[in-house]
Amino acid sequence: MALLQLAAAFLASSQLQDAKAASGAILYWSWSRPQVEVKCFPEEPIKPLVANSEGTYLVGGGLSGNIYFWEVATGRLLKKWRAHYRAVTCLVLTDDDSLLVSGSEDGSVRVWPLLMIFDDHQMEQASQLYEHSFQEHTLRVTDIVTGYGGGNAIIISASEDRTCKVWSLSKGILLRNIVFPSIIDSITLDPGEHVFYAGGRDGKIHIGALSADSSSIKSHWLHIIGSLSSHSKTVTCLAYSTNGNVLLSGSEDGMIRVWDPKTHNMVRVFRHAKGPVSNIHVLKRPAYLNPRMLSNVQVSSRRHGLSLPPPLSKYINTMDEKVVGAVVNLQATCNNPLDASCTSSQVISSQIKELQQQGSAAAAEMEVEKLKLDSTQAMQMLQRWKKMYDNLHEFCVDELLEGDHVKSAN
Repeated sequence: MALLQLAAAFLASSQLQDAKAASGAILYWSWSRPQVEVKCFPEEPIKPLVANSEGTYLVGGGLSGNIYFWEVATGRLLKKWRAHYRAVTCLVLTDDDSLLVSGSEDGSVRVWPLLMIFDDHQMEQASQLYEHSFQEHTLRVTDIVTGYGGGNAIIISASEDRTCKVWSLSKGILLRNIVFPSIIDSITLDPGEHVFYAGGRDGKIHIGALSADSSSIKSHWLHIIGSLSSHSKTVTCLAYSTNGNVLLSGSEDGMIRVWDPKTHNMVRVFRHAKGPVSNIHVLKRPAYLNPRMLSNVQVSSRRHGLSLPPPLSKYINTMDEKVVGAVVNLQATCNNPLDASCTSSQVISSQIKELQQQGSAAAAEMEVEKLKLDSTQAMQMLQRWKKMYDNLHEFCVDELLEGDHVKSAN
């Protein structure tokens, strides 16, 4: 089961009936009600789910090895492609939403550039859709995390072969191979990217170092620098919260523990009375979740007719394929090969126009969230430029003053 937050507006999760289920569902919850409000029934059971930072698109991995790409506001299935020979077990997007990384039961880890996935012209020209295919794991991939830096980031994959492997996205090579004393089912990365935490089936949270010396033949042992031990069963999920700088772990023993990464002390414990903990998601609590404001939010939602998005489509609409294809074919007339990268932005612009024409409440909500995010990013960029200007101004002034002192001395 996967759990994620979409555009700070609602929660989504995938759910399988059992381990060998022939069917499954994707469920939506709003913040104001504990009951499931929207049920989606895809073409096949979906296990991993991931969304882009704006929450406008949802990506799911199927038991057949297929990957599905939906537009949240309309529920349309935009793309579907064969990604692996066996079930997709994990999905993650890079921090700039440009690359999708998938892991599978077949042991492979593959990197998918989304620009190519949505560009029919490039898809026809390319020999394969993925940018990298890492095949070094010998058993099922259990979890994947990415660092910061978009296409220049590192990714870490865990497998039932008891190894965690560190990869370079830009070079497409293996950087580290760390062997653990137990199978690792969950991993999370320290924000500083100095260490990562690996939850094992032995109930321990092993700490792996990313900067240890690799010159020794037995260097893989040097990367394990410690462990946190308190769970009695498998550590199924991990999350790192920068708000308070704490590590959270969930286990099959039904316990959620909060750790101080600096002291390695456990600072709090939560008990999940209904069974094993399968997922932990850390999010910033929206202001409208304040109990004093919740009733006002519900009244406002009813007044303006705001609702959750429609259920996700099971199949691709042939009319949608024609619209996307038409946009791509127009782009194919460009003389400059570099212009092919504009195709994705044209497709997205076309979709935004369609949403605006539809005028749905869900589309309006998504657009508002996107504008808020764009505004925040613009302010952050402005502050960075201002700081750079101040530093440059200070440097120039210092150089001029130093030059005047030299001339006076002469």
